[in-house]
Amino acid sequence: MTSVALGPRYREDTLRALAENEFDVLVVGGGIVGAGAALDAISRGLSVALVEARDWAAGTSSRSSKLIHGGLRYLEQRDFGLVREALRERALLLHRLAPHLVRPVQFLYPLRNRVWERAYVSAGVTLYDTMGGARSLPRHRQLTRRGALREAPALRSDALVGAIQYYDAQVDDARYTMMVARTAARYGARVATRAEVTGFLREGERVTGAHVVDLEGGREITVRARRVVCATGVWTDGAQAMTGARATFAVRASKGVHLVVPRDRIRMDTGLITRTERSVLFIIPWGRHWLVGTTDTPHDDGPDEPVADHTDIGYLLERANAVLRTPLTMDDVEGVYAGLRPLLSGEMDDTARLSREHAVAEPVPGLVVVTGGKFTTYRVMARDAVDVVAEGLDEAVPESVTARLPILGADGFEVLWNERRRLAARSGLHVARIEHLLRRYGSCAQDVLDLVAADPELGAPIPGAEDYLCAEAVYAVTHEGALHLEDVLARRLRVSIEEWDGGLAAAAHVAGLIAPRLGWSREDAADEVKRYVLQIRAERRDGPAVVEPPVTAA
Repeated sequence: MTSVALGPRYREDTLRALAENEFDVLVVGGGIVGAGAALDAISRGLSVALVEARDWAAGTSSRSSKLIHGGLRYLEQRDFGLVREALRERALLLHRLAPHLVRPVQFLYPLRNRVWERAYVSAGVTLYDTMGGARSLPRHRQLTRRGALREAPALRSDALVGAIQYYDAQVDDARYTMMVARTAARYGARVATRAEVTGFLREGERVTGAHVVDLEGGREITVRARRVVCATGVWTDGAQAMTGARATFAVRASKGVHLVVPRDRIRMDTGLITRTERSVLFIIPWGRHWLVGTTDTPHDDGPDEPVADHTDIGYLLERANAVLRTPLTMDDVEGVYAGLRPLLSGEMDDTARLSREHAVAEPVPGLVVVTGGKFTTYRVMARDAVDVVAEGLDEAVPESVTARLPILGADGFEVLWNERRRLAARSGLHVARIEHLLRRYGSCAQDVLDLVAADPELGAPIPGAEDYLCAEAVYAVTHEGALHLEDVLARRLRVSIEEWDGGLAAAAHVAGLIAPRLGWSREDAADEVKRYVLQIRAERRDGPAVVEPPVTAA
Protein backbone atom coordinates (compact mmCIF):
# COMPACT_ATOMS: atom_id res chain seq x y z
CA MET A 1 0.00 0.00 0.00
CA THR A 2 1.41 3.42 -0.95
CA SER A 3 1.78 6.20 1.60
CA VAL A 4 -0.63 9.12 1.88
CA ALA A 5 0.78 12.60 1.25
CA LEU A 6 -0.47 14.95 3.99
CA GLY A 7 -0.36 18.02 1.76
CA PRO A 8 -2.79 20.96 1.57
CA ARG A 9 -5.24 19.08 -0.70
CA TYR A 10 -5.39 16.16 1.74
CA ARG A 11 -6.18 18.57 4.57
CA GLU A 12 -9.04 20.17 2.64
CA ASP A 13 -10.48 16.77 1.82
CA THR A 14 -10.12 15.75 5.46
CA LEU A 15 -11.94 18.80 6.83
CA ARG A 16 -14.78 18.09 4.40
CA ALA A 17 -14.90 14.47 5.53
CA LEU A 18 -14.95 15.53 9.19
CA ALA A 19 -18.07 17.60 8.55
CA GLU A 20 -19.89 15.05 6.41
CA ASN A 21 -19.36 11.74 8.23
CA GLU A 22 -19.88 10.11 11.58
CA PHE A 23 -16.81 8.26 12.82
CA ASP A 24 -16.50 5.34 15.17
CA VAL A 25 -13.72 7.17 17.01
CA LEU A 26 -12.64 10.80 17.19
CA VAL A 27 -9.19 11.20 18.76
CA VAL A 28 -8.34 14.61 20.23
CA GLY A 29 -4.61 15.35 20.53
CA GLY A 30 -1.78 14.92 18.01
CA GLY A 31 1.01 13.90 20.35
CA ILE A 32 2.44 10.40 20.34
CA VAL A 33 -0.44 8.87 22.34
CA GLY A 34 -3.13 10.46 20.18
CA ALA A 35 -1.39 9.42 16.97
CA GLY A 36 -0.92 5.94 18.41
CA ALA A 37 -4.59 5.70 19.38
CA ALA A 38 -5.65 6.68 15.85
CA LEU A 39 -3.40 3.98 14.38
CA ASP A 40 -4.60 1.37 16.85
CA ALA A 41 -8.25 2.11 16.17
CA ILE A 42 -8.00 2.26 12.36
CA SER A 43 -6.04 -0.99 12.32
CA ARG A 44 -8.88 -2.71 14.21
CA GLY A 45 -11.37 -1.81 11.48
CA LEU A 46 -12.88 1.28 13.12
CA SER A 47 -13.40 4.54 11.23
CA VAL A 48 -11.20 7.21 12.78
CA ALA A 49 -10.70 10.98 12.83
CA LEU A 50 -7.75 12.63 14.58
CA VAL A 51 -7.54 16.38 15.26
CA GLU A 52 -4.72 18.44 16.75
CA ALA A 53 -4.95 22.12 17.69
CA ARG A 54 -1.37 22.92 16.68
CA ASP A 55 1.05 20.61 14.87
CA TRP A 56 1.97 16.95 15.28
CA ALA A 57 4.07 16.63 18.44
CA ALA A 58 3.99 20.40 19.04
CA GLY A 59 3.89 19.87 22.81
CA THR A 60 5.53 17.22 24.97
CA SER A 61 6.16 14.77 22.14
CA SER A 62 8.79 16.94 20.45
CA ARG A 63 10.57 18.02 23.65
CA SER A 64 11.61 14.80 25.33
CA SER A 65 15.05 13.31 25.98
CA LYS A 66 14.52 11.46 22.68
CA LEU A 67 15.15 8.10 24.30
CA ILE A 68 13.34 4.80 23.93
CA HIS A 69 14.25 3.20 27.24
CA GLY A 70 13.06 1.04 30.07
CA GLY A 71 13.75 3.67 32.69
CA LEU A 72 16.73 2.35 34.60
CA ARG A 73 16.06 4.69 37.52
CA TYR A 74 12.49 3.36 37.89
CA LEU A 75 13.99 0.12 39.16
CA GLU A 76 14.93 2.02 42.32
CA GLN A 77 11.28 3.03 42.68
CA ARG A 78 10.39 -0.68 42.32
CA ASP A 79 8.32 0.02 39.19
CA PHE A 80 9.30 -3.39 37.83
CA GLY A 81 6.17 -3.78 35.75
CA LEU A 82 6.70 -0.41 34.09
CA VAL A 83 10.33 -1.22 33.28
CA ARG A 84 9.50 -4.67 31.90
CA GLU A 85 6.73 -3.24 29.73
CA ALA A 86 8.97 -0.44 28.44
CA LEU A 87 11.78 -2.86 27.58
CA ARG A 88 9.38 -5.03 25.59
CA GLU A 89 8.27 -1.97 23.66
CA ARG A 90 11.89 -0.95 23.09
CA ALA A 91 12.59 -4.32 21.48
CA LEU A 92 9.53 -4.04 19.24
CA LEU A 93 10.45 -0.56 18.07
CA LEU A 94 14.09 -1.43 17.41
CA HIS A 95 13.53 -4.61 15.45
CA ARG A 96 9.99 -4.79 14.11
CA LEU A 97 8.04 -1.54 14.12
CA ALA A 98 10.52 1.24 13.36
CA PRO A 99 14.12 0.13 12.71
CA HIS A 100 14.51 3.18 10.43
CA LEU A 101 13.66 5.63 13.23
CA VAL A 102 14.83 3.94 16.44
CA ARG A 103 18.46 2.93 16.91
CA PRO A 104 20.74 1.72 19.75
CA VAL A 105 22.70 4.20 21.84
CA GLN A 106 25.46 3.34 24.31
CA PHE A 107 25.62 4.82 27.83
CA LEU A 108 28.26 4.99 30.53
CA TYR A 109 27.19 4.99 34.18
CA PRO A 110 30.10 6.32 36.33
CA LEU A 111 30.63 4.69 39.73
CA ARG A 112 31.87 6.68 42.72
CA ASN A 113 32.17 3.95 45.37
CA ARG A 114 34.60 1.06 45.00
CA VAL A 115 32.53 -1.68 46.62
CA TRP A 116 28.85 -1.32 47.36
CA GLU A 117 27.85 0.89 44.42
CA ARG A 118 29.26 -1.43 41.75
CA ALA A 119 27.41 -4.39 43.24
CA TYR A 120 24.20 -2.37 43.67
CA VAL A 121 24.17 -0.85 40.17
CA SER A 122 25.34 -4.11 38.56
CA ALA A 123 22.38 -5.92 40.06
CA GLY A 124 20.02 -3.31 38.64
CA VAL A 125 21.60 -3.29 35.18
CA THR A 126 21.66 -7.10 35.11
CA LEU A 127 17.93 -7.02 35.78
CA TYR A 128 17.61 -4.40 33.04
CA ASP A 129 19.49 -6.72 30.66
CA THR A 130 17.16 -9.65 31.27
CA MET A 131 13.66 -8.18 31.69
CA GLY A 132 11.11 -8.06 28.89
CA GLY A 133 12.66 -7.79 25.44
CA ALA A 134 15.92 -6.47 26.82
CA ARG A 135 18.03 -9.15 25.13
CA SER A 136 17.56 -7.29 21.86
CA LEU A 137 20.64 -5.19 22.74
CA PRO A 138 24.16 -6.18 23.94
CA ARG A 139 24.54 -6.86 27.63
CA HIS A 140 26.25 -4.38 29.94
CA ARG A 141 30.02 -4.30 30.54
CA GLN A 142 32.00 -3.58 33.70
CA LEU A 143 34.78 -1.01 33.20
CA THR A 144 37.69 0.06 35.35
CA ARG A 145 38.40 3.76 35.72
CA ARG A 146 41.08 3.53 33.04
CA GLY A 147 38.70 1.71 30.71
CA ALA A 148 35.96 4.25 31.33
CA LEU A 149 38.27 7.18 30.61
CA ARG A 150 39.30 5.56 27.33
CA GLU A 151 35.62 5.61 26.33
CA ALA A 152 35.04 9.07 27.79
CA PRO A 153 38.22 11.18 28.01
CA ALA A 154 36.02 14.19 28.77
CA LEU A 155 35.32 12.91 32.29
CA ARG A 156 37.26 14.10 35.32
CA SER A 157 39.36 11.27 36.70
CA ASP A 158 38.20 12.10 40.23
CA ALA A 159 34.53 11.84 39.17
CA LEU A 160 34.57 8.04 39.01
CA VAL A 161 36.31 4.92 40.26
CA GLY A 162 34.95 2.78 37.43
CA ALA A 163 31.84 2.55 35.28
CA ILE A 164 29.16 0.32 33.82
CA GLN A 165 28.41 0.52 30.11
CA TYR A 166 24.96 -0.48 28.83
CA TYR A 167 22.61 0.15 25.90
CA ASP A 168 19.28 1.87 25.36
CA ALA A 169 17.74 3.33 22.20
CA GLN A 170 17.12 6.74 20.66
CA VAL A 171 14.48 8.35 18.45
CA ASP A 172 13.67 11.69 16.86
CA ASP A 173 10.46 12.09 18.87
CA ALA A 174 8.76 14.68 16.64
CA ARG A 175 9.44 12.78 13.42
CA TYR A 176 8.31 9.51 14.95
CA THR A 177 5.01 11.03 16.10
CA MET A 178 4.35 12.50 12.66
CA MET A 179 5.16 9.15 11.02
CA VAL A 180 2.68 7.35 13.29
CA ALA A 181 -0.01 9.86 12.26
CA ARG A 182 0.92 9.31 8.60
CA THR A 183 0.71 5.56 9.13
CA ALA A 184 -2.82 5.97 10.52
CA ALA A 185 -3.72 8.09 7.48
CA ARG A 186 -2.24 5.42 5.20
CA TYR A 187 -4.80 2.94 6.54
CA GLY A 188 -7.73 5.33 6.20
CA ALA A 189 -7.82 7.57 9.30
CA ARG A 190 -8.68 11.20 8.63
CA VAL A 191 -6.03 13.32 10.38
CA ALA A 192 -5.80 17.11 10.60
CA THR A 193 -3.64 19.66 12.41
CA ARG A 194 -4.54 23.27 13.28
CA ALA A 195 -8.01 21.95 14.08
CA GLU A 196 -8.95 22.88 17.64
CA VAL A 197 -11.68 21.26 19.72
CA THR A 198 -13.68 24.01 21.45
CA GLY A 199 -16.34 21.84 23.07
CA PHE A 200 -17.98 18.44 23.03
CA LEU A 201 -21.27 17.45 21.42
CA ARG A 202 -23.75 15.94 23.87
CA GLU A 203 -26.85 13.78 23.63
CA GLY A 204 -28.05 13.87 27.20
CA GLU A 205 -25.07 12.78 29.29
CA ARG A 206 -23.26 11.08 26.40
CA VAL A 207 -20.47 12.73 24.42
CA THR A 208 -21.19 12.21 20.72
CA GLY A 209 -18.49 14.27 19.02
CA ALA A 210 -16.89 17.67 19.17
CA HIS A 211 -17.04 21.22 17.89
CA VAL A 212 -13.86 21.87 15.91
CA VAL A 213 -12.49 25.15 14.55
CA ASP A 214 -10.22 25.14 11.52
CA LEU A 215 -7.56 27.57 12.74
CA GLU A 216 -6.26 28.12 9.18
CA GLY A 217 -9.55 29.03 7.50
CA GLY A 218 -11.73 29.97 10.48
CA ARG A 219 -14.56 27.59 9.64
CA GLU A 220 -16.44 25.76 12.38
CA ILE A 221 -16.99 22.04 11.96
CA THR A 222 -19.22 19.66 13.86
CA VAL A 223 -17.57 16.25 14.06
CA ARG A 224 -19.85 13.39 15.05
CA ALA A 225 -18.40 10.24 16.59
CA ARG A 226 -19.62 7.22 18.51
CA ARG A 227 -16.71 7.55 20.92
CA VAL A 228 -14.21 10.33 21.63
CA VAL A 229 -10.68 9.65 22.90
CA CYS A 230 -8.98 12.53 24.71
CA ALA A 231 -5.18 12.16 24.50
CA THR A 232 -4.12 15.71 25.32
CA GLY A 233 -1.33 15.11 27.83
CA VAL A 234 -0.70 18.14 30.04
CA TRP A 235 -3.86 19.72 28.61
CA THR A 236 -6.00 16.86 29.99
CA ASP A 237 -7.49 18.83 32.89
CA GLY A 238 -8.75 21.52 30.50
CA ALA A 239 -10.26 18.95 28.17
CA GLN A 240 -12.03 17.21 31.04
CA ALA A 241 -13.37 20.57 32.20
CA MET A 242 -15.20 20.99 28.88
CA THR A 243 -17.46 18.07 29.83
CA GLY A 244 -18.77 19.93 32.89
CA ALA A 245 -18.35 16.74 34.90
CA ARG A 246 -16.01 16.09 37.79
CA ALA A 247 -12.56 15.03 36.57
CA THR A 248 -11.70 11.37 37.10
CA PHE A 249 -8.05 12.17 37.76
CA ALA A 250 -5.73 15.16 37.69
CA VAL A 251 -2.50 15.68 35.81
CA ARG A 252 0.53 17.48 37.14
CA ALA A 253 3.13 18.93 34.81
CA SER A 254 6.83 18.41 35.32
CA LYS A 255 9.20 20.62 33.32
CA GLY A 256 12.14 18.99 31.61
CA VAL A 257 14.84 21.20 30.09
CA HIS A 258 17.59 20.11 27.69
CA LEU A 259 20.63 21.93 26.36
CA VAL A 260 22.18 21.27 22.94
CA VAL A 261 25.97 21.62 22.69
CA PRO A 262 28.38 20.81 19.83
CA ARG A 263 29.83 17.32 19.71
CA ASP A 264 33.42 18.61 19.87
CA ARG A 265 32.82 20.27 23.26
CA ILE A 266 32.67 16.89 25.03
CA ARG A 267 35.23 14.20 24.09
CA MET A 268 33.33 10.94 24.44
CA ASP A 269 32.42 7.95 22.30
CA THR A 270 29.41 7.10 24.45
CA GLY A 271 26.43 8.69 26.12
CA LEU A 272 26.51 9.34 29.86
CA ILE A 273 24.01 8.93 32.66
CA THR A 274 24.71 9.87 36.26
CA ARG A 275 22.68 10.54 39.37
CA THR A 276 21.88 13.99 40.71
CA GLU A 277 20.26 14.88 44.03
CA ARG A 278 16.85 15.18 42.33
CA SER A 279 16.90 13.01 39.26
CA VAL A 280 19.48 11.96 36.69
CA LEU A 281 21.78 13.75 34.27
CA PHE A 282 21.90 12.55 30.66
CA ILE A 283 24.51 13.51 28.08
CA ILE A 284 23.15 11.96 24.90
CA PRO A 285 24.76 11.86 21.44
CA TRP A 286 22.59 13.59 18.82
CA GLY A 287 24.22 13.78 15.40
CA ARG A 288 26.82 16.57 15.50
CA HIS A 289 25.59 17.54 18.96
CA TRP A 290 25.04 16.42 22.54
CA LEU A 291 21.76 16.72 24.42
CA VAL A 292 22.34 17.59 28.08
CA GLY A 293 19.36 17.07 30.36
CA THR A 294 17.18 16.95 32.17
CA THR A 295 15.44 18.91 34.88
CA ASP A 296 12.40 17.48 36.62
CA THR A 297 10.62 20.31 38.40
CA PRO A 298 6.94 21.17 39.05
CA HIS A 299 5.41 23.52 36.50
CA ASP A 300 2.33 25.50 37.50
CA ASP A 301 2.27 28.26 34.85
CA GLY A 302 -0.03 26.57 32.34
CA PRO A 303 0.83 24.09 29.60
CA ASP A 304 1.50 26.45 26.69
CA GLU A 305 5.09 27.08 25.54
CA PRO A 306 7.24 26.31 28.62
CA VAL A 307 10.55 28.16 28.65
CA ALA A 308 13.97 27.26 30.03
CA ASP A 309 15.05 30.00 32.45
CA HIS A 310 18.44 30.94 33.92
CA THR A 311 17.91 28.57 36.86
CA ASP A 312 17.24 25.57 34.60
CA ILE A 313 20.22 26.26 32.36
CA GLY A 314 22.54 26.96 35.29
CA TYR A 315 21.45 23.76 37.02
CA LEU A 316 22.27 21.62 33.97
CA LEU A 317 25.63 23.30 33.37
CA GLU A 318 26.56 22.88 37.03
CA ARG A 319 25.60 19.18 37.08
CA ALA A 320 27.42 18.47 33.82
CA ASN A 321 30.54 20.34 34.94
CA ALA A 322 30.69 18.27 38.12
CA VAL A 323 31.85 15.33 35.97
CA LEU A 324 33.48 17.01 32.95
CA ARG A 325 37.22 17.73 32.72
CA THR A 326 36.62 20.87 30.59
CA PRO A 327 33.64 22.81 31.95
CA LEU A 328 30.80 23.90 29.68
CA THR A 329 29.79 27.58 29.67
CA MET A 330 26.82 29.45 28.32
CA ASP A 331 28.89 30.17 25.21
CA ASP A 332 28.91 26.44 24.46
CA VAL A 333 25.10 26.21 24.41
CA GLU A 334 23.85 26.31 20.83
CA GLY A 335 20.25 25.36 21.58
CA VAL A 336 17.81 24.82 24.43
CA TYR A 337 14.32 23.42 24.71
CA ALA A 338 11.78 22.83 27.47
CA GLY A 339 8.93 20.35 27.60
CA LEU A 340 6.26 19.29 30.06
CA ARG A 341 5.69 15.71 31.15
CA PRO A 342 2.13 14.72 32.13
CA LEU A 343 2.27 12.96 35.49
CA LEU A 344 -0.73 11.46 37.23
CA SER A 345 -1.41 13.48 40.34
CA GLY A 346 -0.32 11.75 43.53
CA GLU A 347 0.14 12.61 47.17
CA MET A 348 3.86 13.33 46.78
CA ASP A 349 4.84 16.93 46.18
CA ASP A 350 8.01 15.99 44.29
CA THR A 351 7.26 15.42 40.60
CA ALA A 352 10.60 13.64 40.20
CA ARG A 353 9.13 10.80 42.27
CA LEU A 354 5.71 10.49 40.63
CA SER A 355 5.33 7.38 38.49
CA ARG A 356 5.21 7.54 34.70
CA GLU A 357 2.44 4.90 34.66
CA HIS A 358 -0.64 5.81 32.65
CA ALA A 359 -4.35 5.75 33.32
CA VAL A 360 -7.44 5.33 31.15
CA ALA A 361 -10.91 6.36 32.29
CA GLU A 362 -14.38 7.21 30.98
CA PRO A 363 -15.37 10.27 33.05
CA VAL A 364 -18.64 10.68 31.13
CA PRO A 365 -20.31 8.22 28.74
CA GLY A 366 -18.74 8.34 25.29
CA LEU A 367 -15.52 10.09 26.34
CA VAL A 368 -12.36 8.07 27.03
CA VAL A 369 -9.42 9.92 28.61
CA VAL A 370 -5.86 8.53 28.53
CA THR A 371 -2.89 10.26 30.14
CA GLY A 372 0.36 9.78 32.03
CA GLY A 373 2.88 7.26 30.76
CA LYS A 374 6.03 7.88 28.76
CA PHE A 375 6.97 8.06 25.09
CA THR A 376 8.39 4.52 25.04
CA THR A 377 5.07 2.94 26.08
CA TYR A 378 2.81 5.04 23.85
CA ARG A 379 1.61 1.95 21.94
CA VAL A 380 0.42 0.26 25.15
CA MET A 381 -1.39 3.43 26.23
CA ALA A 382 -3.07 3.69 22.84
CA ARG A 383 -4.09 0.02 22.92
CA ASP A 384 -5.55 0.36 26.41
CA ALA A 385 -7.57 3.45 25.39
CA VAL A 386 -9.02 1.73 22.31
CA ASP A 387 -9.80 -1.35 24.42
CA VAL A 388 -12.06 0.86 26.55
CA VAL A 389 -13.61 2.33 23.40
CA ALA A 390 -14.29 -1.18 22.11
CA GLU A 391 -16.05 -2.20 25.34
CA GLY A 392 -18.65 0.51 24.73
CA LEU A 393 -19.46 -0.38 21.12
CA ASP A 394 -22.26 -2.76 20.20
CA GLU A 395 -20.25 -4.86 17.76
CA ALA A 396 -17.17 -6.96 18.47
CA VAL A 397 -13.90 -5.16 17.82
CA PRO A 398 -10.73 -7.15 17.03
CA GLU A 399 -7.81 -7.02 19.42
CA SER A 400 -4.93 -4.63 18.82
CA VAL A 401 -2.55 -5.53 15.99
CA THR A 402 -0.09 -2.64 16.35
CA ALA A 403 2.59 -4.87 17.90
CA ARG A 404 2.89 -6.38 14.39
CA LEU A 405 2.22 -3.25 12.32
CA PRO A 406 5.37 -1.50 11.03
CA ILE A 407 5.46 2.29 11.00
CA LEU A 408 5.54 3.99 7.60
CA GLY A 409 9.02 3.73 6.08
CA ALA A 410 9.97 0.49 7.84
CA ASP A 411 9.00 -1.81 4.96
CA GLY A 412 11.93 -2.03 2.58
CA PHE A 413 14.24 0.05 4.76
CA GLU A 414 16.90 -2.64 5.16
CA VAL A 415 16.98 -3.28 1.41
CA LEU A 416 17.51 0.41 0.66
CA TRP A 417 20.13 0.66 3.39
CA ASN A 418 22.08 -2.19 1.83
CA GLU A 419 22.00 -0.51 -1.57
CA ARG A 420 22.67 3.01 -0.32
CA ARG A 421 25.82 3.36 -2.42
CA ARG A 422 23.89 2.63 -5.60
CA LEU A 423 21.25 5.15 -4.50
CA ALA A 424 24.00 7.71 -4.01
CA ALA A 425 25.47 7.09 -7.45
CA ARG A 426 22.04 7.24 -9.09
CA SER A 427 20.98 10.45 -7.30
CA GLY A 428 24.29 12.29 -7.47
CA LEU A 429 24.25 12.74 -3.69
CA HIS A 430 27.01 11.67 -1.31
CA VAL A 431 26.41 8.34 0.42
CA ALA A 432 26.41 10.19 3.78
CA ARG A 433 23.39 12.18 2.54
CA ILE A 434 21.61 8.97 1.56
CA GLU A 435 22.27 7.50 5.00
CA HIS A 436 20.89 10.68 6.58
CA LEU A 437 17.72 10.39 4.50
CA LEU A 438 17.23 6.69 5.19
CA ARG A 439 17.57 7.22 8.95
CA ARG A 440 14.92 9.94 8.86
CA TYR A 441 12.47 8.63 6.24
CA GLY A 442 13.18 4.93 5.84
CA SER A 443 11.86 3.67 2.53
CA CYS A 444 10.01 6.99 2.10
CA ALA A 445 13.43 8.48 1.34
CA GLN A 446 12.74 7.51 -2.26
CA ASP A 447 9.98 10.17 -2.33
CA VAL A 448 12.54 12.81 -1.30
CA LEU A 449 14.96 11.58 -3.96
CA ASP A 450 12.18 11.85 -6.54
CA LEU A 451 11.86 15.55 -5.67
CA VAL A 452 15.59 15.97 -6.28
CA ALA A 453 15.37 14.10 -9.58
CA ALA A 454 12.57 16.42 -10.73
CA ASP A 455 14.40 19.57 -9.56
CA PRO A 456 18.15 19.06 -8.96
CA GLU A 457 18.38 22.39 -7.11
CA LEU A 458 16.47 20.73 -4.28
CA GLY A 459 19.46 18.45 -3.78
CA ALA A 460 21.46 21.37 -2.37
CA PRO A 461 21.88 21.88 1.41
CA ILE A 462 19.68 24.53 3.02
CA PRO A 463 21.74 27.71 3.50
CA GLY A 464 22.13 28.20 7.25
CA ALA A 465 21.06 24.61 7.99
CA GLU A 466 23.44 22.53 5.89
CA ASP A 467 22.66 19.23 7.61
CA TYR A 468 19.39 19.17 5.65
CA LEU A 469 18.55 19.28 1.94
CA CYS A 470 16.17 21.79 0.37
CA ALA A 471 14.08 18.82 -0.76
CA GLU A 472 13.40 17.93 2.87
CA ALA A 473 11.78 21.30 3.52
CA VAL A 474 9.58 20.89 0.45
CA TYR A 475 8.69 17.30 1.39
CA ALA A 476 7.65 18.52 4.85
CA VAL A 477 4.74 20.47 3.34
CA THR A 478 3.88 18.19 0.40
CA HIS A 479 3.86 14.92 2.37
CA GLU A 480 4.29 15.48 6.12
CA GLY A 481 1.53 17.97 6.92
CA ALA A 482 3.64 21.04 7.78
CA LEU A 483 1.55 24.21 7.43
CA HIS A 484 3.90 26.84 8.85
CA LEU A 485 7.58 27.71 8.82
CA GLU A 486 7.86 26.71 12.48
CA ASP A 487 6.46 23.25 11.68
CA VAL A 488 9.29 22.73 9.18
CA LEU A 489 12.23 24.17 11.11
CA ALA A 490 11.27 23.02 14.60
CA ARG A 491 9.76 19.56 14.08
CA ARG A 492 10.12 18.11 10.53
CA LEU A 493 13.74 19.29 10.60
CA ARG A 494 15.33 19.95 14.00
CA VAL A 495 17.03 23.16 12.92
CA SER A 496 15.55 25.27 15.74
CA ILE A 497 17.56 23.41 18.40
CA GLU A 498 20.58 22.35 16.34
CA GLU A 499 21.79 25.65 14.91
CA TRP A 500 23.49 28.40 16.93
CA ASP A 501 20.96 30.96 15.69
CA GLY A 502 17.94 28.68 16.08
CA GLY A 503 17.61 28.43 12.31
CA LEU A 504 17.06 32.14 11.72
CA ALA A 505 19.63 32.29 8.92
CA ALA A 506 17.74 29.49 7.15
CA ALA A 507 14.26 30.88 7.76
CA ALA A 508 13.89 33.16 4.74
CA HIS A 509 15.24 30.60 2.28
CA VAL A 510 12.98 27.83 3.62
CA ALA A 511 9.98 30.19 3.56
CA GLY A 512 10.73 30.86 -0.09
CA LEU A 513 10.93 27.13 -0.85
CA ILE A 514 7.61 26.23 0.74
CA ALA A 515 5.62 29.36 -0.15
CA PRO A 516 4.43 28.18 -3.59
CA ARG A 517 3.45 24.77 -2.18
CA LEU A 518 1.29 26.44 0.50
CA GLY A 519 -0.09 29.24 -1.69
CA TRP A 520 1.69 32.03 0.21
CA SER A 521 2.30 35.49 -1.18
CA ARG A 522 5.65 37.21 -0.63
CA GLU A 523 4.04 39.09 2.27
CA ASP A 524 2.75 35.84 3.79
CA ALA A 525 6.24 34.36 3.65
CA ALA A 526 7.76 37.46 5.27
CA ASP A 527 5.14 37.27 8.06
CA GLU A 528 6.05 33.62 8.66
CA VAL A 529 9.70 34.59 9.07
CA LYS A 530 8.76 37.35 11.53
CA ARG A 531 6.65 34.93 13.57
CA TYR A 532 9.46 32.40 13.61
CA VAL A 533 11.90 35.02 14.87
CA LEU A 534 9.50 35.85 17.72
CA GLN A 535 9.12 32.15 18.55
CA ILE A 536 12.89 31.58 18.76
CA ARG A 537 13.36 34.77 20.76
CA ALA A 538 10.74 33.58 23.29
CA GLU A 539 12.24 30.09 23.59
CA ARG A 540 15.74 31.52 24.11
CA ARG A 541 14.73 34.27 26.46
CA ASP A 542 17.32 33.19 29.02
CA GLY A 543 19.40 30.99 26.71
CA PRO A 544 21.66 31.48 23.68
CA ALA A 545 21.59 34.93 22.09
CA VAL A 546 19.32 35.46 19.07
CA VAL A 547 20.81 37.18 16.04
CA GLU A 548 17.86 38.27 13.94
CA PRO A 549 17.98 37.85 10.15
CA PRO A 550 16.34 39.94 7.42
CA VAL A 551 12.63 39.14 7.23
CA THR A 552 12.30 39.20 3.43
CA ALA A 553 11.63 35.70 2.13
CA ALA A 554 13.83 34.41 -0.65
